Amino acid sequence: METVLQQKVIEVAKNVEEVLDVELDKLDSLDICDYEKIRAHRLNELKRMQKQKEDWLVSGHGEYAELYDEKEFFEVSKKSENIVCLFYKDDSLRSKIVDHHFKILAKKHIEARFCKLNVERCPFLTERLRIRIIPTIALIVNGKTKDYIVGFTELGNCDDFSTERLQCRLAQSGVINYGDDPELIETGKKSFIFRPSKPKTIKGRNSNDSDDDCIQI
Repeated sequence: METVLQQKVIEVAKNVEEVLDVELDKLDSLDICDYEKIRAHRLNELKRMQKQKEDWLVSGHGEYAELYDEKEFFEVSKKSENIVCLFYKDDSLRSKIVDHHFKILAKKHIEARFCKLNVERCPFLTERLRIRIIPTIALIVNGKTKDYIVGFTELGNCDDFSTERLQCRLAQSGVINYGDDPELIETGKKSFIFRPSKPKTIKGRNSNDSDDDCIQI
């Protein structure tokens, strides 16, 4: 059994070595024109990324802002592919906790538009999205409500959850990027068990979620 295992290890190592040899041969065969093409492609990609960042900032990304009403919400949804929207009420202390985290995350993740809406100023949208618990965070990707975070149940069911925990939960829905931080990814894996919901249009969803410490509309 040990001999068979050793043979398998040797075979895997040999395959890896062969792949590396092929890649090294490709690099050795590159001439000055090939390097210029690679450099030009990289520069174009960097320019595209910079232009994307500039477009995001012009559209209001990078800051956590309040939307006045439903009309403004729909205008934002036409300009931004990724939206993280808090539905709140003035007398909700937990909404103020979300405010604190969103102010941090909005600057860190300009790929998404962080905003909030007072449910008392948007009754039509609140009803269409079936918002029943405050706070509720709607995660919108490409014009569809992909997911919701209702109350703090998925954030440890406590008020002192970390910004990183909320960040990981948002990233699980694809509305923000994880990046390549292995510590953050590991934190996200340990923080909660996420079960993705079926993507829904912005028209709404059915929900039986409840949270005794949150405000029911």
